[in-house]
Amino acid sequence: MARIAGVNIPTQKRVVIALTYIHGIGSTKSREICEKVGIPSEKRVNELSDDEVVKIRETIDADYTVEGDLRRTVAMNIKRLLDLKSYRGLRHRKGLPVRGQRTKCNARTRKGPARPIAGKKK
Repeated sequence: MARIAGVNIPTQKRVVIALTYIHGIGSTKSREICEKVGIPSEKRVNELSDDEVVKIRETIDADYTVEGDLRRTVAMNIKRLLDLKSYRGLRHRKGLPVRGQRTKCNARTRKGPARPIAGKKK
């Protein structure tokens, strides 16, 4: 099992798919990494040599912000908005959608499950 950026990536999947298991690397970035290192997209993780795994690890460490560093950066950005008491910060604090979505009928993901209102019966 290959361990890259502190994540055990699955061995039976193709390298392009397996790299997306790392927080901060999606399909586009995983294709970029494979091109930089020179790994064909059909190759599977269990077919990789140790040298290729080291090249992937070095490329990710040098060029991309992933896992803990990325989570810390995002958390610090949200904390900055909260400290500034900006509109976006207030939305984060209240647990409402931040990017202008409507809240009258949707937004259940951010607001949580619907709570019944006392005395409201038809």
